[in-house]
Amino acid sequence: MVRAAVLSKQGGQLEVRDITLGEPGPGQVKVRVAAAGVCHSDLSLANGTLTQEVPAVLGHEGAGVVIAVGDGVDRVAVGDHVVLNWAPACRDCWFCLRGEPWLCVHAEETARAPYAFLDDGTPLYPGLGTAAFAEETIVPAAGVVRVPDSVPMDQAAVLGCAVQTGAGAVLNTARVRAGESVVVVGLGGVGLSALQAARAVGAGPIIGVDVSEAKADLAAQHGATDFLVSGDTTTKAIRKLTGGRGADHAFDCVGLPATIRTAWSSSRRGGSVTVVGVGSKANIVEFTALELYWFGRTLHGCVFGSSDPDVEIPRLLGLVEEGKLDLAALATATTDLAGINDAFEHLGQGARTIVTF
Repeated sequence: MVRAAVLSKQGGQLEVRDITLGEPGPGQVKVRVAAAGVCHSDLSLANGTLTQEVPAVLGHEGAGVVIAVGDGVDRVAVGDHVVLNWAPACRDCWFCLRGEPWLCVHAEETARAPYAFLDDGTPLYPGLGTAAFAEETIVPAAGVVRVPDSVPMDQAAVLGCAVQTGAGAVLNTARVRAGESVVVVGLGGVGLSALQAARAVGAGPIIGVDVSEAKADLAAQHGATDFLVSGDTTTKAIRKLTGGRGADHAFDCVGLPATIRTAWSSSRRGGSVTVVGVGSKANIVEFTALELYWFGRTLHGCVFGSSDPDVEIPRLLGLVEEGKLDLAALATATTDLAGINDAFEHLGQGARTIVTF
């Protein structure tokens, strides 16, 4: 038996229960989870903003140790330290073959199939295909990326989503260059990772925007040269900090119509706006035809930081070794499985709450 935080219905609380987890089948890997970050996407799955089959075990930002492998697995071995990859690419579809594995058409298939059972035999689904809010999980071999044993597990965990998504938006999607100005709206784990990546490439000024004034020190720690509390005068203040033009690059790390519009209005004519936050299909963002023409801005969607985890995780660890990224700074709180509901309640107050086992 394995202890896991189980979501029985969307809109309900997660409950720590015993589940039955078998052995890995062909092409699968069993991982003993050591640490898992509590991400806003998990909350969106729990509250129904995003679709999720239930009952389910959520958690997609995790790291642990391989304890068993199925037939045909040579990618990792028992004892390897790994980061979970919630979007494993097939490497064979049209998107994968053209070098866009983050858009793989098969990446979500694992999440649609049961992977374990409750004690009464009810099938359980893995949230985003990973089910990291459990002592152990089973994922496809492509759903893990090996990391050096020297990387602390709480730091390895945040590589699984927050850092790849936020830093990837800066490095891969927008391709920010040294000297370019950056504004990041929403300073959770993803937004703070974006700040760090902007600092790593030598961008400036780097402006952090959040609804909470308490985020000012955290923003500075992660690379912001300036901090603004979101409000009616935000875009005017950003223009003042960027020569009256607006930022070269604006990143929305929330996914709400208002924050997307803030990012849009904060960028200069000809600038780049990247939407990183995951919003609801019910949220409509409107633009006039004239402003789309007149401002000449580029609006990007950004899935998983436009990242290939097999390539991106070693690259990010290289930046850590160079002192350009600080993974430890992202883990601002820890909890156990029983504390996940409280962690959901306090999302947005820090960077990342890490569930440790």
